Amino acid sequence: MKLSRSYLVLILFFSSQCGAQSYQYVSIDGLFEQRVGEIVLTQIYQKAGLEMTFVAMPGKRAQREASSGRKDGEIMRIFSYGIENPSMTRVPTSYYYLETMAFVHKESQITLNSKADLSKYNVLKVRGVKHTNNITRGLAHVYNYDDTEAMLKALGEKRTSLALTNTADGNYHIKKLGLKHVIALPPALAKLKLYHYIHNTVLEANPGLMSTLNNTIKAMKKTGELDTLLHRAETQVLARLP
Repeated sequence: MKLSRSYLVLILFFSSQCGAQSYQYVSIDGLFEQRVGEIVLTQIYQKAGLEMTFVAMPGKRAQREASSGRKDGEIMRIFSYGIENPSMTRVPTSYYYLETMAFVHKESQITLNSKADLSKYNVLKVRGVKHTNNITRGLAHVYNYDDTEAMLKALGEKRTSLALTNTADGNYHIKKLGLKHVIALPPALAKLKLYHYIHNTVLEANPGLMSTLNNTIKAMKKTGELDTLLHRAETQVLARLP
């Protein structure tokens, strides 16, 4: 049977599409910045001509799944994550950021002049989140919660405690839960860049992946496209609130 040239082209096209590799990453469930990252990183991959999916899960489990190689990496983590997890490699150019912010009951008398003052108080944080793990290391009175919602609800009952999370994440959940008694306590204790991480075995099997992604992020930053996508994604996540 003789096939037409156009028919052969269609077969080759669909074969290549079906055979295209899709990378699967993990994100941390329940954090505002991770929801933004899920949207934006997917668009970065599309811009690079690549495919990806993600699965959201608690922070510690996400780290285990990624660092063990059961998943291909994490959508976003801070710089020190790569130092602590040598099986993972960060894409060199960051694509988002977070601020470590304290949240308190509005009638509390808590004051923070620096992160050293955290030792004076009971500190609430979400389990498995690196930036709050790092800033509370060595403190005696640290209490872990499964997610930001549970943490901020608990804070409403504890006027002598403070909660730590990303500024945008805290404000998002305050609005989501309708909390009138919880407020941010500026200034931020830290501002940290966020990077995409990929397992080393994935990079070994796909030697051009790192440079493709890094060059795509740099180009999108230069043109302003990345800022536009981030703003749009933030608006999209906020719009999901009731």
